[in-house]
Amino acid sequence: MGKLDGRVALITGGARGQGRSHALHLAREGADIAFCDISEPLKTPLYKTATAADRVETERLVNELDRRCLAVEADVRDRPAIEAFVARTMDEFGRIDICLANAGMTAFAPAWETSYELWDETVDVCMNGVWNICRNVMPHMIAAKRGNIVITSSNAGVTPIPNIAPYVAAKHGITGLMKVLAVELAPFNIRVNCVHPCGVKTDLTMNQAGLDLFSGKVGATFEEAEPAMKSLNLLDVGLIDPSDVSEAVMFLVSDASRYVTGSSLMVDAGTTICPPGSFRGWDIA
Repeated sequence: MGKLDGRVALITGGARGQGRSHALHLAREGADIAFCDISEPLKTPLYKTATAADRVETERLVNELDRRCLAVEADVRDRPAIEAFVARTMDEFGRIDICLANAGMTAFAPAWETSYELWDETVDVCMNGVWNICRNVMPHMIAAKRGNIVITSSNAGVTPIPNIAPYVAAKHGITGLMKVLAVELAPFNIRVNCVHPCGVKTDLTMNQAGLDLFSGKVGATFEEAEPAMKSLNLLDVGLIDPSDVSEAVMFLVSDASRYVTGSSLMVDAGTTICPPGSFRGWDIA
């Protein structure tokens, strides 16, 4: 018997990284999975974004766990596509018990060098994309008088981290959104929470631009960047594993947290309680 037997989890950004990890964790506990992701690259990140091959691989891995899986190409910025994704999930599964608003992106630049394009794309994916999926899922959960929404924020959702201004703004925004939704949806037995990871071993962080930023040199390796990454955290780790975040998400969507709503669960190795001087190695101006 799994903790999530009979439940359906809908995930954005599920093709790889944290989204794939969440899909597999929830599937192992009995949930059927519906997820979406993009296939065409975003314009501003200096790393490869998700592909159709990534999406197919996540679907294969979920199916190997003997769970049903609906894998859809959809961009969280595309409101008609997200509406169709949610409608198809309801048609095929008949219910949505869990929504993980996970899709995100970032790129690095001082605020005064941040292009309008980078600002718009980051906010559109990381904040508007969360709103788009929540807006379409909420009516179904309200009708069922049950549901569980977990929004992937970040340590940047509570802390002013330099050189990612649009990301920080968007993650703060969705942290506020979580609190409003928790209040409004509580009468319908719907819980809403945020998970706030620090740096995670995914392509969003493990790319050359990120490694160069942390190390202060061009063409840096992870080993060269890791000391600066560790300097941000109280615990002895530079980047945590996606599975570390998935364990926190699993808690939030399970009955173990049945009276937890409106909360920010920090999975940040102590980053957000470090003194400001801890942000050494981040100055790229």
